[in-house]
Amino acid sequence: MGDGTAITSSDKERLIRALRTHQVNTVGDLRRIERVFAQIGTPDVSEPMTSAWAYYVNSHSLLTELRGLTRNYPFNSDCLDEAKRRVYSDPSSNRSWNFCWLVLTKIKSDNLIPYYAGYQASMPAMWGGRNPTTEGQKQLANAFTTEWTWAIDQMLRHWEEPPCR
Repeated sequence: MGDGTAITSSDKERLIRALRTHQVNTVGDLRRIERVFAQIGTPDVSEPMTSAWAYYVNSHSLLTELRGLTRNYPFNSDCLDEAKRRVYSDPSSNRSWNFCWLVLTKIKSDNLIPYYAGYQASMPAMWGGRNPTTEGQKQLANAFTTEWTWAIDQMLRHWEEPPCR
């Protein structure tokens, strides 16, 4: 399975069941199943795969993985929420069944990271309750931007080509 060999119907059913019961919760594992399903190309696999991607994003698994990649400067959940909101309101979001890919690419295409990095860096909570200096705020925003951008790029590397219709 996944090595170019044919998938049995019992393997396919097992994978569908794993998706439906949310046993698969990392981008790497979801992509492996998506590749297998792309090889068989039967219509019965598209809904479970689409639902699994939506669950992955909305259950905070995507945020958890992003934060695992951004240990120095944990990824901003508001940035992710804004990207999800923009995908939902974007009429062209139907170009892909993959909600995770749509959200990650929306973060990049709408340049959300610099905005949220600047916003988070300006918060007094980031500075022990006091207002940051302009220079300090700028340095922290740059650190956020660098690490968060790297994390998004790492996540997007899971797709050799865009999952578009």
